[in-house]
Amino acid sequence: MIPRPVVALILLFPCSETYEKLKAEQETELTEKGQTISDEVYFLKQVISNACGTIALIHSVANNQEEIQLGDGPLKQFLEDTKSMTPDERGAMLMKNEGIASDHNEIAVEGQTQAPPENEPVNHHFVAFVQKEGSLYELDGRKAFPINHGSSNPDTFVEVIEKIMLRLFLWSYFRP
Repeated sequence: MIPRPVVALILLFPCSETYEKLKAEQETELTEKGQTISDEVYFLKQVISNACGTIALIHSVANNQEEIQLGDGPLKQFLEDTKSMTPDERGAMLMKNEGIASDHNEIAVEGQTQAPPENEPVNHHFVAFVQKEGSLYELDGRKAFPINHGSSNPDTFVEVIEKIMLRLFLWSYFRP
């Protein structure tokens, strides 16, 4: 049982060719039919290799600033500096941000396993899920835009994500 309330959830999963196809299909479908994305959703594009974990954390914190009080530092300054930028501009600014890069590199080597070299391809990916203005959003910096998965509230947040994981992520591995 996950303690409540949950304001964000970060999912780590293995990538596959099938998942990449599903991702492309999903983006095409949503581009054609459209979706409602709140202006309050903070989203940035991933332009740095092997930074998806850091980007998932940024997405989680940036979209929950009313719940998470940041102290002064590189992340707080980055969020302030980029709040009116486009997702692409935010990604470019992240690439130039030495403070966050330093924190990323320091934390990346703290884990239980050896971190891969910076430009080595990895086959796992981090994605953040957040709730904003009554909707549940999937925030994946490798995607063209946030994905609105529909309505959610603090009581159903985890269960809705569970259904998304089963439908999108697990299903993609068993799809013909």
